[in-house]
Amino acid sequence: MAITSQAQRAGFPLNLEITEPGLPKRSWLKISQVRTLSVLRVGKRITTLSPELVNEAIDGLNEIVAA
Repeated sequence: MAITSQAQRAGFPLNLEITEPGLPKRSWLKISQVRTLSVLRVGKRITTLSPELVNEAIDGLNEIVAA
């Protein structure tokens, strides 16, 4: 899922604010923008999401798919 630091108008389930420590800016997970990414394009890891936040993102994705 895409991550952005631009404030989002749409709320859950389309976007989920990420409140994890280690992020340089306030960020949102764009649940509606699922993508694949080549391992070669992956850069340095900046944070790890908590299991609770991952579960919330999965719940949001399930809401979008089931609609």
